[in-house]
Amino acid sequence: MLFSFRKNEWLGNEKNDLFAGLVSSIAILPEVIGFAIIAGVNPISALFASAITLLVITFTGGRPAMVSAAAGSMALVIASLIESHGLHYMIAATILTGFIQLFLGYMGIHRLMRFIPQTVMFGFVNALAILIFLAQIQQLPNQSIWSYIMIVTTIILMYIIPKITKVVPPALLIILFMTIISFIFKDNLQTVGNLGDMSAISPTISLPAVPLTLQTLLIILPTSLALAMIGLIESLLTVPIIDKMTDSQSDSQREVKAQGLGNIITGFFGGQAGCAMIGQAVINVKSGGRKKLSTLIASISLLLFIFVFKDIMIQIPTAALIGIMITVALDTFEWESLQLIRTFEITESFIMIVTISVIVYTHNLAIGIILGVLLSGIVYYFSKKKHSI
Repeated sequence: MLFSFRKNEWLGNEKNDLFAGLVSSIAILPEVIGFAIIAGVNPISALFASAITLLVITFTGGRPAMVSAAAGSMALVIASLIESHGLHYMIAATILTGFIQLFLGYMGIHRLMRFIPQTVMFGFVNALAILIFLAQIQQLPNQSIWSYIMIVTTIILMYIIPKITKVVPPALLIILFMTIISFIFKDNLQTVGNLGDMSAISPTISLPAVPLTLQTLLIILPTSLALAMIGLIESLLTVPIIDKMTDSQSDSQREVKAQGLGNIITGFFGGQAGCAMIGQAVINVKSGGRKKLSTLIASISLLLFIFVFKDIMIQIPTAALIGIMITVALDTFEWESLQLIRTFEITESFIMIVTISVIVYTHNLAIGIILGVLLSGIVYYFSKKKHSI
């Protein structure tokens, strides 16, 4: 059943979920805005699409506390379609992506995840950690000396505050404190408002203004297939990570269906496709998020930022967010995977390194994961053939 309201998915962790949801909503801002600009989408529209995606998946998904929004991996795919055919074709592609994912959910595509070896999983997680880290480093040349000081201070505080108090997530305290500082030193710090056009939007539900013809289908189908596969791979591989971090079980098939429904509804609101965001999901859990209430708070907070508290949102310093996301990247990296290299597990290390390298170089999760699985299959085949001789 797609819609399910189990009490244990929502209640029992209210205070922590409230704080974690606030942190997650703020952590979503820089990635969504940054990649919206790259894709050619209005940043506020991208944030609204993220809020809708997160809201729908919160009510329908099978992995409580997992954050889904307009992720950068999806934005990179839609950029070329927007450039060649415009925003309305992107919206049509988003809706088609949702229907493809919904169909694959009912077909049980989640079962394929069992065939992904641990070494490829290590490669996926480590590649995303590296991408999160590189995305922060790439922003450093545009910062002032005051921003560098704030970044370093933020990183230090992210590790010191939990030793002093665990009542409030350190990221939330840091964001509040640094935002107050940004009001004082307005001309010395880059803020969220400096990232792009933050003009208001008037969301409406409508069909994309494209011809309902076979030609339109042929134009959007390749993009939709790519979005569907990348979105499902990133989401399904993020699910076990959150399972492990929260020591809980999830419903992967339900999550696949929810991802599809989220993209369909977001498309009808004029937004772009989304999927799970591992960095923001990790920071949600690290901040205490465990239930669906955390992502509900995150989606509502995004909507409030867009329509009520935009003047505060645009004043949040990017330096604080960079510092927080650097610590998230360090926490996301599977340091235990380095044991493969230390123990001279040559084959496993090679597969992991290839997976990491391909994902980081192409920014395409699907290519990296598929290549990693193929390499694992080839290694398994030859090792089995060797033992049979």
